[in-house]
Amino acid sequence: MNIKKILTWAGIAFLLFFLISAPTEASDVVDGILDSLQQAAEAVITFMQNLFR
Repeated sequence: MNIKKILTWAGIAFLLFFLISAPTEASDVVDGILDSLQQAAEAVITFMQNLFR
């Protein structure tokens, strides 16, 4: 096995462990990521709107 495959499986195992052992905290992490993505998308939309006014 190459190192990339080993690291991928280790990452998946860690994520599953995190989801199973601390579901509330995992949910908070996902909410934070989605909030950040939403803010980034809104910033791009605002930029594009101001660019074409």
